[in-house]
Amino acid sequence: MASAVAILFSIAVAQILMGLAIVATFYARLPWQWPYRWPLAAFFAGTLIAVALSPQPAAGFPQVKKFFVYLMLPLLATTLRGLPDVHRLLHLSLGAGVLSSLWSFGQFGRRWFEAQSLHVDFYRHYVSQRTTGFMSHWQTFGGQMMMLFAIALALLLFAPAHYRKRLSIALGIIAVALLLNETRGNWIGAAVGLVYLMAKTRPRLIWTLPLLFGALMLVPPIRERAASIIWPHGETDSNQHRMVTWRTGLAMVRAHPWFGLGPEQIQKQFDRYVPADIPRPLPEGWYGHLHNNYLQYAADRGIPTALCLCWLLWAMVSHWWSAARLAADDGRAVLEGAIAVWLAVVTSGFLEWNLANTEVLHLFLVTAACASVPARYPSNARIS
Repeated sequence: MASAVAILFSIAVAQILMGLAIVATFYARLPWQWPYRWPLAAFFAGTLIAVALSPQPAAGFPQVKKFFVYLMLPLLATTLRGLPDVHRLLHLSLGAGVLSSLWSFGQFGRRWFEAQSLHVDFYRHYVSQRTTGFMSHWQTFGGQMMMLFAIALALLLFAPAHYRKRLSIALGIIAVALLLNETRGNWIGAAVGLVYLMAKTRPRLIWTLPLLFGALMLVPPIRERAASIIWPHGETDSNQHRMVTWRTGLAMVRAHPWFGLGPEQIQKQFDRYVPADIPRPLPEGWYGHLHNNYLQYAADRGIPTALCLCWLLWAMVSHWWSAARLAADDGRAVLEGAIAVWLAVVTSGFLEWNLANTEVLHLFLVTAACASVPARYPSNARIS
């Protein structure tokens, strides 16, 4: 549980604690639980084959090391003793998210005063150096806040009265941090999770969501950033850059549909596959990956391995969906929150390679492991 929460502060601390927890499970001779073992094994196998067939197999080793992060799923599924542990872990994660959010408010303030003192446009000054909380990159921080927002909202919708004030405060702080982070893909993912949770739990109030979104558009920084989805500020926003990466990714998939270019080969071979009609120089942006989960895995590991990832994601959400119909409220809160997180991550994954980000992947797997507890015994899932 400490490892699961520590990912909101530090990869190194989280992975050291995770290694110690694995050793402890073997010392205690705990029988390991392996949720979704077959799609996960297929994804691992596809990755290893792609590495072996890559023109530079050794270069793909960082993606093999990423397998260690996936061990968080069976590790937590093995060690969580029931719903009390699950709710305790989720509340601790929300507490860590609140601390990271509060830190990000200071970062936002500093960016604002910097722009004022330099007499430059705040939007252009801020977009290239947004809030990061305790993380090293704004995309990472925004992805974590997106997931914690969905978890906090789900717990709040099912919480007993004495928990609601605490959860409302946490939800509000995390929501503000997510908005000030101004990462559009994570906004869209959070909005999809919000619509799902309202449709499942408060369908009569779903009409209020357009009013909420309209009210947010009255806030100038949010309105300007949201409008940039359609009317970008030249190359300041990543619209043109993403179109280049997506078109190039499709060219890579067409050329290597079965086993891809090989993990960690996208950046090295990017220029070879840029369509000829795209003018040079390319728009400003990071061309080290394709900014899309599904294109990325298809391009660097092949379509079959990308489909194995989709199989894993489908196995998770279909399991949670079935269990949520039978679960008591304590368990249903976790399952519905996990589904909202899944929707947010899958949606934002069309705009970013978020499942390669260790901090985002780790927290996503923590959520999946928490959901596996009430999913195993939904009809008995109550907090004692």
